[in-house]
Amino acid sequence: MNVTIFHNPECGTSRNTLAMIRNAGIEPTVVEYLKTPPARTALESMIADAGLSVREAIREKGTPYEALGLGDPSLTDEQLLDAMMEHPILINRPFVVTPLGTRLCRPSEVVLDILPDTHRGAFVKEDGERVLDEKGERIV
Repeated sequence: MNVTIFHNPECGTSRNTLAMIRNAGIEPTVVEYLKTPPARTALESMIADAGLSVREAIREKGTPYEALGLGDPSLTDEQLLDAMMEHPILINRPFVVTPLGTRLCRPSEVVLDILPDTHRGAFVKEDGERVLDEKGERIV
């Protein structure tokens, strides 16, 4: 299965998402989006395919969001996308693209919605939260 994760290795949610993809027996294409940002058209497609608004795809915490005044409700999607392209840290993460869909995987277990049911046993997130049981089945 062809899977791409737009990843930040400094982010626990992104690391957990990548580990869940690998737990499904898939080695994804890993794009460290801070080093190699997606093209604007690709970003627009990911946001739309994930069913999000541009504003929902912006990361506020640990970014220049406030300093740039991006909370201003009069800003257009085009202006927000301009800011995201200029400052990739504003792109929320991790986005994951698979043949089964595209998701912003926050929380990380959202990735399970777009992966095949091929998980290899239990999965526990970095913080100790159990996500999959010993049979690879989702814990709810």
